[in-house]
Amino acid sequence: MSWRDAQTLTLYRADAVPASRRGDRMVMVLACILIAVGIGMIYSGSAVMAQKRFGDSAYFLKRQLLWLAVGMVFLLVFARTDLKTLRSWGVPFLLIGLVALVAVLLPMIGVTVKGARRWLRFGVWTIQPAELVKIAVLLYLAHYMAKNGERIEDFRGFMRPLLMVGLVLGLIVVEPDLGTAALIGLVTLSLLFIGGARLGHLSMIGLAALPALYLLISGVSYRRQRMLSFLDPWSDPEGSGFQVIQSFLALGGGGAFGVGLGEGHQKLFFLPEPHTDFVLSMLGEELGFLGTSVIILLLALFVAKGFMIALAAEDPFGRYLAFGVSFLVAFHTLINVGMISGLLPTKGLPLPFLSYGGSSLVVNMIGTGMLISVSRDRQPI
Repeated sequence: MSWRDAQTLTLYRADAVPASRRGDRMVMVLACILIAVGIGMIYSGSAVMAQKRFGDSAYFLKRQLLWLAVGMVFLLVFARTDLKTLRSWGVPFLLIGLVALVAVLLPMIGVTVKGARRWLRFGVWTIQPAELVKIAVLLYLAHYMAKNGERIEDFRGFMRPLLMVGLVLGLIVVEPDLGTAALIGLVTLSLLFIGGARLGHLSMIGLAALPALYLLISGVSYRRQRMLSFLDPWSDPEGSGFQVIQSFLALGGGGAFGVGLGEGHQKLFFLPEPHTDFVLSMLGEELGFLGTSVIILLLALFVAKGFMIALAAEDPFGRYLAFGVSFLVAFHTLINVGMISGLLPTKGLPLPFLSYGGSSLVVNMIGTGMLISVSRDRQPI
């Protein structure tokens, strides 16, 4: 057990049971509120576009509701599954995820959209394995860290999970999807830090990743242009800077209280895909700074409740799993908010619970279910 684990158990064991019981209800309530807001904003942002493309203004709304039903089933399954069973799923899920990531790259199987091969199609359903593999990585890391304990402080024990996760990241980068790979990498390093990894080892991995990141950005024209537009979006206002400029106009046009639900103008073929990655920009125009602040606060409360559940957990696996879910939602939110506000380069990472996308919604709901499972656990495995 690392010193961080010892501190955690000492400080929070006394009130673990009450905090966990409250966490069951609070996590679910927060997730439901965010999803409900997301459903409304998806319809508001996509209705005109869906009517023009598909002749049905509720096209994207209906698909999201179908994924919501699927996600609710998975949420309940994971919430009612004990930690011992969840722990046994870690390695098999990761192997299945690796197979799916390889299948995406095969020309006869993977679905290509806008030059990226990231999806698998099953009838009318389209699944993004890179999203679902996030859950597999969390389960695997929580299992490994709970099993190996203080070995994480040794270089060999530190590198073993990184090599496995590195294989996953390599396959995701090839799709290409650098944003998701970077996100999973951040979550992995954060969990290893919580588990007691040495700062020297973490710093070494971070420094080693910088040259690779530089080559991945500078060696690909559209990524290089995105970085230049991030530094000065007005240098190419009708090209690579178009998205973030339209996001600025949406956020600025909303003022303090917004122009009214459904009354936004930037979603009318100005702001690209307003129901997906830039849903918060559209929300900012229609509900204003106040509405945007409330959504960010709700996401922050979800993350905070996740950390509370992790700190109150008696079982090491459950503790690391809850930390992993919390880090995942936190980094997703920070990157998305940074992207729409121009603080980070534009990258296709959705806002948790709110953005359109079935795979992303199901993953967030599975994460919610796992937090509930951890908070219900009372006995160490």
